[in-house]
Amino acid sequence: MSNMKRICVYCGSGHGIDPSYEAAARDLGRALASEGIELVYGGGSVGLMGTLAHSVLSSGGRVTGVIPQFLKDREVMLNEVTELITTGDMHERKRIMFERADAFVALPGGIGTLEEAVEMMTWSQLGQHRKPILMANINRFWDPLVHLLDHMRKEAFIRPGLDVAFMVCDEIGEVVPRLRAEVARRSEPEGDDATIEKL
Repeated sequence: MSNMKRICVYCGSGHGIDPSYEAAARDLGRALASEGIELVYGGGSVGLMGTLAHSVLSSGGRVTGVIPQFLKDREVMLNEVTELITTGDMHERKRIMFERADAFVALPGGIGTLEEAVEMMTWSQLGQHRKPILMANINRFWDPLVHLLDHMRKEAFIRPGLDVAFMVCDEIGEVVPRLRAEVARRSEPEGDDATIEKL
């Protein structure tokens, strides 16, 4: 059993066109609650963000939302969260989400989701953290990103010793077990980070 208590999830403020995205967000929310894992997310009430947070809460779980003031002013935050943290800007928001989390998951989303996930990969690549990053590849959503990173590797922009460490998971039911195992593995002093691991 790992000591994973909180997972930060990045996901879209829209639902996307594929119903499987929303179903995955709902299923992940139930899984987090049933495992006693707190959700840390961007605090929104709409799209996959809202679906995920509502699912955790309705299943009896805890949710921490972290939202910048300018988005709170637009009234897109979810008031029902267990804890709502208001930040001065996006940079503070991302820092707090990083500090609160033991691992990171990216569900389907837009450029904000992409930017947040890639930033965690960059920090990991530079040795700034050892927290697992998992791309929930629902209906192959993240395949283009995986292919792009493979291309960067082949073109020697991602070099040996500076690889990008992340996992890819096609089934939402595997997300929590995979992260628990990885958090436990990385807590061992002799553990070495994996790079990309595909199911």
